[in-house]
Amino acid sequence: MSINCSLWRDNSMSVKHFAFTKFSELTEQCWLLFSFILLMFLASLTGNALIALAIWTNSVLHTPMYFFLANLSLLEIGYTCSVIPKMLQSLVSEARGISREGCATQMFFFALFGISECYLLAAMAFDRYTAICSPLHYATRMSRGVCVHLAMVSWGVGCIVSLGQTNYIFSLDFCGPCEIDHFFCDLPPILALACGDTSHNEAAVFVVATLCISSPFLLIIASYVRILAAVLIMSSPEGRRKALSTCSSHLLVVTLFYGSASVSYLRPKSSHSPGVDKLLALFYTVVTSMLNPIIYSLRNKEVKTALWRTLGKKKL
Repeated sequence: MSINCSLWRDNSMSVKHFAFTKFSELTEQCWLLFSFILLMFLASLTGNALIALAIWTNSVLHTPMYFFLANLSLLEIGYTCSVIPKMLQSLVSEARGISREGCATQMFFFALFGISECYLLAAMAFDRYTAICSPLHYATRMSRGVCVHLAMVSWGVGCIVSLGQTNYIFSLDFCGPCEIDHFFCDLPPILALACGDTSHNEAAVFVVATLCISSPFLLIIASYVRILAAVLIMSSPEGRRKALSTCSSHLLVVTLFYGSASVSYLRPKSSHSPGVDKLLALFYTVVTSMLNPIIYSLRNKEVKTALWRTLGKKKL
């Protein structure tokens, strides 16, 4: 059922409210997807909160690697909380509308946490590179002050870029339609609702997305090239195995996050379709956030031990 946008315009004929399209006319399908997303959302919140709490309360985990992991968990919590509650409401309620200001706020926080995670993953790769390639200088190069500065830079870049992107998008006029063919206020579907020719705006958004995704990703690739070179010349098989095991969880998280982000934002506009975009959105907003704590807890004995200690257990 289409929405009458004339009811949501101001005197300048610019749309001031939007509405998310209905997922399906079949109530059973909407409730099924609602239940599926809600379970993953709760699992993501619980897993990431437990990891952050375990790192905070166990002094043995007060190291650079786990400091960044705690930041990653906080980013994942914010990332999912910025979009999932409204997504769940829109699935099973007729209250699918969102104000222009509310949409801008959602876009800002979603971009903030997403872009910050790109740069935090690069900082985590640099930490692993320093630990493996320069172990004698690790304590000085990755001091507490350096770690805090790297985390602040990650959050700061995310804040500046997301603020600029959001302001740029919502400075445009929206004269209809007012239905967002997506689950939340993401950049491409909102830009598609703007008046007139938006090709230049789309190009600008694409360039910024490319820089924000590719620049930290190139730093990650460079770090792991150096790590691989260092591991190959190690004489001890046990040393090689230990070095690679400390990187495997991070590599898997990087693959999931950057893979879904690249497919979503860096593929040609001609290959976009609402159905595929929604499926990808569910993956990078819910699934990856749920998998991250599982990946780090299952493949890391120290995290598993800390989690059980936090939950009141003495043995794994």
